[in-house]
Amino acid sequence: MSERISLSIEGGVADVRLTRADKMNALDDAMFEALISTGERLSQEKGVRAVVISGEGRAFCAGLDMGNFGRMAAPKEKEESKSESSMIGRLEKRTHGIANRPQHAVWVWRELPVPVIAAVHGTAFGGGFQLMLGADMRYVAPDTRLSIMEIKWGLVPDMAGTQIMRHLVREDIVRELTYTGRIFSGEEAGQYGFATRVTANPREEALATAREIAGKSPDAIRAAKRLLNLAPVAEPVAGLIAESVEQDRLIGSPNQIEAIMSNLEKRAANYKD
Repeated sequence: MSERISLSIEGGVADVRLTRADKMNALDDAMFEALISTGERLSQEKGVRAVVISGEGRAFCAGLDMGNFGRMAAPKEKEESKSESSMIGRLEKRTHGIANRPQHAVWVWRELPVPVIAAVHGTAFGGGFQLMLGADMRYVAPDTRLSIMEIKWGLVPDMAGTQIMRHLVREDIVRELTYTGRIFSGEEAGQYGFATRVTANPREEALATAREIAGKSPDAIRAAKRLLNLAPVAEPVAGLIAESVEQDRLIGSPNQIEAIMSNLEKRAANYKD
């Protein structure tokens, strides 16, 4: 796929691997670009029914590449001398729908029409932690080290983290971890609600779940993801209508009939994408 990410697709499951193992899969410009281009490709890839994203080597993703912090440390007056108008509000510009470029590297997985599972091991700090949050589910090794680490560098989580965390974990826990930057374990991530499953083999189990999902009706899975993405932001009236609209589309459709028949006939289903 690129020098930063490998991609293979088999049996409806896309296996996405961050491949910058020598740098613990840290986020440099090339990694941001690879995450976005891979996510956007998969959103259009016919036959993909589930995605697993993981990191090669010792870490899932160690966060922003250290070189970026060095550039941030340049005195602001020098930066402003380049072009004050070009620097002010540069992250506020929406370059990818509702998001800027770094946010889209996480949000693109949220917007993918099929379920995404992050298989997390080793380290997930800062931007790497937020990348993990962009998945529908997170399978985390118990000894993984995680941190909302932006405060260490005088920053705030700004890759969609604040928008996703609030739906996963109690507000006071999010605040404590954000204010302190404390490193916590995969076991703690499970207790807090960040981890869907704490397991010694996150990638193996994530792939197994992805294969299970790929065996379900792709129409129903995609409809379910649309509804679940909508649920946190929709008013009850809109949410209830959306349920009914999706169900009306599914009832009597070829894949829904195949779901019924395969169960009644006790055989594997043969769904069409």
